[in-house]
Amino acid sequence: MRVLLSTWGSRGDVEPLTGLASRLLELGAEVRVCAPPDEEFIELLARIGVPLVPLGPSVRSVVNAARPPKPGAAFQLAPELVAARYETLMVAAEGCDVLLATGLMPAGARSVAEKLGIRYVFACFHTVGLPSLQRRPPARPGTPSPPEETDNKVLWEQDAERVNALYGEAENRHRAAIGLPPVGNVRDYVFTDRPWLAAEPALVPWQDLTDLDVVTTGPWILPDERPLPDDLEAFLKAGEPPVHVGFGSMALSTSPDFARTAIEAIRAQGRRVLLARGWADLTPIDDRDDCFVVGEVNHQALFGRVAAVVHHGGAGTTQTASLAGVPQVVVPQIVDQPYWAAGVAELGIGVAHDGPTPTYDSLSAALTTVLAPEMRARAKAVAGTLRTDGTTVAAKMLLDPTGGERPSVPSVPA
Repeated sequence: MRVLLSTWGSRGDVEPLTGLASRLLELGAEVRVCAPPDEEFIELLARIGVPLVPLGPSVRSVVNAARPPKPGAAFQLAPELVAARYETLMVAAEGCDVLLATGLMPAGARSVAEKLGIRYVFACFHTVGLPSLQRRPPARPGTPSPPEETDNKVLWEQDAERVNALYGEAENRHRAAIGLPPVGNVRDYVFTDRPWLAAEPALVPWQDLTDLDVVTTGPWILPDERPLPDDLEAFLKAGEPPVHVGFGSMALSTSPDFARTAIEAIRAQGRRVLLARGWADLTPIDDRDDCFVVGEVNHQALFGRVAAVVHHGGAGTTQTASLAGVPQVVVPQIVDQPYWAAGVAELGIGVAHDGPTPTYDSLSAALTTVLAPEMRARAKAVAGTLRTDGTTVAAKMLLDPTGGERPSVPSVPA
């Protein structure tokens, strides 16, 4: 069986897809992966022996542009991505049996599958953006929240209109070019009536968050057997467990002094600092030996050996830290990250920072809470209940869509 997996987004979108691709290969499937042409994503897929099929512009070129994006930047990127999907997926999906799409609003992917007559699956790593009449949709970044008395149905209709404004013209123009009729609601067409949710149910309790018939698989985790670098091992063994600080693919353009704030707050707790450089290019503020900088490393091997993890609330980082049983301080920046932060706080395994720009005082208060022995005990207890079979569940459903029952959801200690 041939499977095409497609995404456009940050590492939090690409790594789970790599984990699913790895499991599909183990089960005997042929796999192709279309993703942004960033060097780290090429290297990530090379670890499982799958070449990356470039899709759209590199994410880093968009996120780390020399100047902040202009207000109309989304209206330029959206049609560019739609065109890239038609051009790339139409070729990559040739001879495939199923196309699974995820990442930033994959408009175009379902149309390609429709034209080729192959099965289409939409998967997401959170429920933000999925239609629901039971809750209020999240406000778009930079826009005010609607009044509380505004009807939820009206808000979700407005959300669909915003998606159509971004993607509708490009989607229907390309559909017409391949002989397909127009779609009126791009958002609902892309999401389908039965989206897959590849997330830890305890962190994303989906039952009251959407009206769709969601299929839960559990998170897609790419097993990582890489040893930690020798110099990092030496640092870890030289003293008490440090606090890890990393913001992954976030540029942190609104927090230019974040490294200083974090280092000083952690030192005030009497802790050492492990600073992940990331796309924000975090660097030490002095040459003291209590601060160590790392690049790309195995978080699965590392997180169990640190005192706490301060991060942005990306799906992958949140779930890896949760599985490691390490307390977290989540400083959410965009989109779904406030929801991951809320999930961590509700489970009692960390603190959700209020807002994307921490101060010395706000970060110190959060660290005081997560470094307490009782929170570490809670984090370890919850870790033992979390799912690790997500790629197996999803792979088997892709290979045999008619077989198997929906997986049960384990309980989390109160």
